[in-house]
Amino acid sequence: MRKLFAVLGAVAAGFAAGILTAPKSGRETREDLRRKADEYRDEAGRRTDQAKAVARDSFESIKQGARKIGDTASETAREVKDKAEKRTTK
Repeated sequence: MRKLFAVLGAVAAGFAAGILTAPKSGRETREDLRRKADEYRDEAGRRTDQAKAVARDSFESIKQGARKIGDTASETAREVKDKAEKRTTK
């Protein structure tokens, strides 16, 4: 995520430098800057949403794995307990 913001910042800075040195009127330059800023904001929002979805999916996967491990551990504990009880009652 940090790299994404660094790349977006570098692209924005490069674009701004190019726009500010271009032979356009102030109004045109401001409109270009505003339009590009909106594009970058929208792209950052999409990337953030994608990252959230990946994190959510990863969390669910980890949660399911932990649940399976817990179920297996409980089953193993029951089996050990049953075997121990059978041996002690003989």
